[in-house]
Amino acid sequence: MSFRDDNDAYEAWLATQCDVVADDIKAKHKLMKTSAFMFLRATYFRWAKKIGDWCPELMDAPRVLCVGDLHLENFGTWRDADGRFVWGVNDFDEAAVMPYPLDLVRLAASIRIAPDRAVDNRKAAAVLVEGYLEGLKLPQPALLDEGETWLRPYAIGTDLEAGKFWKKVDKYKKASPPPGVISLLKDSLPKGSANILYRSRVAGGGSLGRPRYVAIADWHGGRILREAKALVPSAWTWAHGKQPSGLLKLARGEYRAPDPFLDIHGKFVVRRLAPDSRKIELNEQAATHVEGQFLQAMTFDLASVHAAGSVGVDVLRHDLKKRPRNWLYDAAKTAAAAVEKDFEDWRRK
Repeated sequence: MSFRDDNDAYEAWLATQCDVVADDIKAKHKLMKTSAFMFLRATYFRWAKKIGDWCPELMDAPRVLCVGDLHLENFGTWRDADGRFVWGVNDFDEAAVMPYPLDLVRLAASIRIAPDRAVDNRKAAAVLVEGYLEGLKLPQPALLDEGETWLRPYAIGTDLEAGKFWKKVDKYKKASPPPGVISLLKDSLPKGSANILYRSRVAGGGSLGRPRYVAIADWHGGRILREAKALVPSAWTWAHGKQPSGLLKLARGEYRAPDPFLDIHGKFVVRRLAPDSRKIELNEQAATHVEGQFLQAMTFDLASVHAAGSVGVDVLRHDLKKRPRNWLYDAAKTAAAAVEKDFEDWRRK
């Protein structure tokens, strides 16, 4: 099937899983024309269906609960239950059981496609494998006040960035969530929250089209936010058959310092929104000086996610070491070329 056929089929399936926001789907279609990287982010369903055809040599690898939609912008910060500042994978919407190398290949493909990267593709692939092997040796979370302190200057954000966050909040559109969503948003707020307002939010790439409702409340001299986003099965299940949601299992894995505000209630995922719960975007200075460190940290964290799986780290390490030296570079090159072809077809039509 062509990409357009798969896109139509996936959107028809999505409409059976949640009350699709039509305007957000239109916005997604426009976003998909802006760059190959944004196209990749918005089309995990196509990747899930075609990666076995693009890279068949990876499909016999050990299967674990994977992130699925892993890419450069699927990493960010949060506070754990003890208030510690943590960095790592922060979106598990597409979690599903699949061959473990697919997470590495999607991340490496996103690096190839992303603009203005400082590390060349071959070196990036080597760094990703190195970070993954290190993560399997000692799986643990990235704590920014202890251990991964070098990350903190890039994670903390600036006053300007915090201001941008609140300006975006001020522009959220008024909304009337369903009564059940209002109840779960209220229940997620701390005691004493007042002047609660309900808004809708447009965000993400692949999740565009799913309803997102935000509660904004006054609490102890400032504003706090909670978001409820429609829970939809991973696109991997659309392509390969139904399986249970792995979102919370990965987010709360053995080697994570999980976000205590992230939870599932019925058919919605609830989480805290705040300036210190944010994705890290590499600015020009960071890309020049520490991009290699970031890439290695990304797969170190990914290994800590995979390490909690049932197959164990020894099986993953053994499989990884028996693969050809340039396996990740070659697979990412093949997959990225296929994504770019789909992008060009979409943009032309």
